[in-house]
Amino acid sequence: MAITVEKPEIDGLGEAVDAVREWQHEGSPWQLHPGDLGWFWRFGAEATAAAVRTWRRDGRILAVGLLDGADLLRLTTAPDSRRDEELARRLVEDVIEPERGVLPPGKVFIEAPKDALIQDLLPERGWCTGEPWTPLHRDLTEPVKAPDPRIEVIGPERAQVWAGVTRAAFDGSKFSEERWQAMASGVPYADARCLVAYDGHGNAVAMVTVWSAGPGKPGVLEPMGVHRDHRGHGHGRAITAAAAAALQELGSSSAAVSTPSSNVAAVATYESGGFQRLPEVRDLTRDA
Repeated sequence: MAITVEKPEIDGLGEAVDAVREWQHEGSPWQLHPGDLGWFWRFGAEATAAAVRTWRRDGRILAVGLLDGADLLRLTTAPDSRRDEELARRLVEDVIEPERGVLPPGKVFIEAPKDALIQDLLPERGWCTGEPWTPLHRDLTEPVKAPDPRIEVIGPERAQVWAGVTRAAFDGSKFSEERWQAMASGVPYADARCLVAYDGHGNAVAMVTVWSAGPGKPGVLEPMGVHRDHRGHGHGRAITAAAAAALQELGSSSAAVSTPSSNVAAVATYESGGFQRLPEVRDLTRDA
C-alpha cells in the first residue's frame, strides 16, 4: 500500500504522541521527542494539530514531523524505518514540494535522526548542512543528588510564577499563564513536570520543564532558563540537577537536552549540572 501523509485532527494527536513515545530508546540518535510536541502545545491543541504531520503505510505511522515555527521541520521515524527507501523518498518529495503543505517555499531547515536515509537523499537534491547543535546526556541509572536550593513543582495555581521566570529568562518571550495552562492540558504533559528554583531570599530565579517518554526511556529538558537578574550564581546548575532528579523520579533512563553550539554558556551550564557533551549534530537546510 502507498505511503500517505496526513495532518491529524486534534483527537488524533494522541496517536502521534504515542508513536513518538514508543520510538524513544536509550542510545538512539537525537530525535523528535514527545516533550517537543508537549512544549509546542503551549500554542493550543488546534495549533499543534496544524503543525503535525504523520506518514502511514498499511495504517501504521512510520514518521512524525512537527513544523516548529515557520521554517523548521523536526522529523523522526520508527526505528525500523530509518533506512526504508520508499519512506525516505516519499519524505523527500513531500518536503521539497511546497504545494504539498509540509514545508513552505524559501529557506527552510529539517532536523532528523542522523541515521535516517533522508540525511543521505536531501543533499542529492541540493540541501546542505546547517549550524551545529550540541546534544548533552546524563545517565540516570545512578542516584541523582538533589540540589541544595529550594525547588518547587509548579501546578496550575502557581503557573504565573513559572511563566514570569520564563519571560525573564528568554529575551522577547511573551509566555503567559494561559500558555502554561494550554501546555499542561496537552497529552504529553501527563509525563512532565515544571520546576522553579528559589534563592535564599525567596526569589524565583530559574525554571525548567522535564518530559518523560515513559519508564526506561530517555527524558528531555525543554525549556530551561535562568532569570536575567539572577545569573552567575549557580542557579542554572541547580535547576539542571533538579531536572535530572525529577526525570529519575518519573522513571526515565536518562536526561537529554540540545542547544546551539554557539551558546557556549548553555553548554557549560548543562555540563556543570552533570550532563556529558555528545558529538555535534546539524540540521539540513535549503536556501531560498
